[in-house]
Formats: sequence, structure tokens, C-alpha cells
Amino acid sequence: MMNFQSVVERVPDYKAFLTVDEMDESSRKLALDFPDIVTVFEAGKSRDGHSILCLKIGDGPKNALCFACPHPNEPIGAMTLEYLSHELAENDDLREELGFTWYMIKCVDPDGVRLNEKWFKGPFDLYTYTKNYYRPIGYEQVEWTFPIDYKDLHFHDPLPETEALMNLIEETRPEFMYSLHNAGFGGAYWYITNDIPELYDGLRASAVKQGIPLNLGEPEEPFITKYSDAIFKTMTIGEAYDFIEKFSGEKPSIKNGTSSSDYASRITDCVTILTELPYFFDARIEDMSDSDLSRKEAIFKSVEMSKAHFARLDQMLSEIRLYITDRNPFVKLVDEVIQYIRDGSEAKLKWAESNPEFEKPAKIAEVFDNLYSAKFYNGLYFGLTVRTIEYELKRLQKEDHKDEEGILKLKKAHENGGRLLKEYCEELEKELDYSFIPIQKLVRIQVESGLIVADYIHKNQ
Repeated sequence: MMNFQSVVERVPDYKAFLTVDEMDESSRKLALDFPDIVTVFEAGKSRDGHSILCLKIGDGPKNALCFACPHPNEPIGAMTLEYLSHELAENDDLREELGFTWYMIKCVDPDGVRLNEKWFKGPFDLYTYTKNYYRPIGYEQVEWTFPIDYKDLHFHDPLPETEALMNLIEETRPEFMYSLHNAGFGGAYWYITNDIPELYDGLRASAVKQGIPLNLGEPEEPFITKYSDAIFKTMTIGEAYDFIEKFSGEKPSIKNGTSSSDYASRITDCVTILTELPYFFDARIEDMSDSDLSRKEAIFKSVEMSKAHFARLDQMLSEIRLYITDRNPFVKLVDEVIQYIRDGSEAKLKWAESNPEFEKPAKIAEVFDNLYSAKFYNGLYFGLTVRTIEYELKRLQKEDHKDEEGILKLKKAHENGGRLLKEYCEELEKELDYSFIPIQKLVRIQVESGLIVADYIHKNQ
């Protein structure tokens, strides 16, 4: 396997994330600086009409498709492609050794990314991130709106951004695809479409070298297949469907499509990888000593905590529901998760009850995932709830014929929500012993992981 260490070590010490405009400007400049190697073209337009720029780098016999920000709150991948695009343009040896033509989209959801930009320049703490966080509902996520027909689930309404990726997948038929994601809290872990054990030590080592722990706690969803420690099979919407159907006894009411990796696997023989990395780190995420809770008890506590949290958010929204408009981008995901927690909690409890292994002591890492990591993620929906109220308050304040009663109610709800959100984050700060991971380290891991898999495909497929 090729040694990529010098490439990895050259990653700059980035201090902030690039905005959409900064990414676009950088991509156009790279094409101007390396006209014989790099071209930039419009792969499509966003729902708001913003150009989705794609770089084409090199002319190798195999095609690689890399895209970042399929979830707009996950900009680590954009920085990875910012670096890797420059490195591939400048480094003839690397480009020729890997043997790919590279297609790279730094930002496939520019509209959503703009709604996150207020935390991109820091300070990088829990409150700033949570207060300015945005993530769309499933059927408005680029990653989860690819067409699917599975049992009673039929989805054929891809977003314009998703269609841009579908067209690229169909035109380039990539052998390697890198869907660039990241988590918020925890450790490093990977998703890959194919079980390729010879890659796993190298992937894990890419994180360990940077001092980033592996996420050895619970997988994101109970139905996810584990290939190896911190290495999982990419999930499909069909697997989610089967899990809900099995443990709830009812047909799932899923409203979104399937993933990019699932779609690509039906078009071409393609290996897709995702390198999931956190912004924040707490040492308990890698503590594999036994706790004083069973795994079942930890899961039960997590479910009860989430039920209470989302009931509170539901109550906050019910008080101003009259003023929430269809165009509000922040409320949809909150409402979806409120419903998911309401409908899916029983299935998760039954799942935990069904496995005798869950009677054994939970590892500290598993308890951390269930209680503290879950509390962090629950807080993000608190942030979205406050932004929901803020959006409608600003809307009413701009109207010519002002609804004074509505403005007063929304002002009160916004002040109350803002205070409670701050208190929630302060409480979380006390419960967590966390640090913000330097962007350079995160980019290094994603760069090395991608190069390891690309090199393997080049030599073995």
C-alpha cells in the first residue's frame, strides 16, 4: 500500500471552516491556476438557485466521485476536499499513482450550509454550535433523497441537489465514492459498502495517529451491521424499514428516500466510504471498562431522557404553533424527531429487552453514548426550536401590517427558549469534560482514509 504520510502531514492548520462563497472562489481559482489539470463546471443548481460547482481533476482511467456537505452541518469534508483538490492538482506523482479522474463537489447543499455559517468561524464551544446549528428534515437532505422502491416505501422525489449527484453517478460510474460526513460528538468511525478487512487497521490507525479515539460505543442505529471495531456497513433505508417493521409490528411511515451509496451500488460496481469524525471529544468515549449499569439500563435511561426532552420541545412549539409557516426551515426536523421518539421509543425498548447480552454491564463508552452523547444531540433540536421561533419573529416584525399580539407571544417564547437553551448548554458543559478537536487533525484523518481506500481500489479492482 502506498505511503501517504507526507501528503497527510502537509494539511494546513485550518482555524475555521470555509463559507459557501469562499469555497466557490477557491474552486474557480484552482481551475485558473491549473488549467491543464483542473476544470470546474456547474453540476446543477440548488433549490435557491445557487450553482453547485464540481471540480474535475486529472485524467486517470478510473473515476472517483467525492462530495461534501450532503448534510449541511458537516463541513469537515469541505475542508478535506479543499486540501485534497489542491494536493491532487499540484502533486503529479500522487495523481498518477492513484490513477483516477477525480470529480469533487465541496458543497452539495449550499442553501443549507449558509444556515450553519454563523458557527463556522468559532468560538467552537457547545453553545455556539447548538445555537447556530441547522439540519434539514430527511426528505430535504441530499444524502437521503435518492429514489427507492422497497416493500411499501416508494420515493421518487429527489431534490435538485440530489439529482445533480445522480447525474454525476450515472455519467461517471465511479469505482470509488467518498460521501463526506461527520458527527458532532464522540470518536472516529467509518462506514463502507463492502467488507474489506485488509483496510481496517489502516483506517483506524489514521485516527490513532492524530490522537483521536475510536468510537467503540453504540452504533448510530440498532440495525447497523458491524464489520469490525469502529467499522460499519453503510446503511440503507430498507434496513431501517425492516427494523421498525419487526420491532413495532407496523408498517413504517418513512417519508424520505435512500442513501447515495445504496443508489450508486445499483448503477455501478462502486465502493463508498464515509469517515465519521467528531468536533468535540470526551475521553469516556473510548473507555471500555465496565460501568455500574447494564447495557439495557443505559438504553432505557436514554429512551426516557429523550422522551422527556422532546415532550418539552413539543410543548414549546405548541404555544406558538399558530405562527409557524410552511417556509420555516428549522421546525420540520424537530417535528419529525418528536414523532419518531413518540413512535419509535417502544420499538427501541423491545429491542433492548429482546437481547440477553444487554443484561451484562455496559462499558463506560456505551453509557457515555446513551446518556451524554445523546443529551448533546438532543440539545441540537433545542437549538432548532429556538431558531424556529426566531425565524417567525423576524418574519412578523418585517410585515407592513404588524401582528402585535403575535410579535409579543413570539418575543416571549424566544426569550424563554433562548434562556433555557443557554441553561441546557451550561449544564452539559458541567457534565462533559470535552475539547474541540483541531480541524487539521480531522482533515488529516479524512484525507488518509480516502487515499487508503482509493489506493486499494486502484490496485485490486
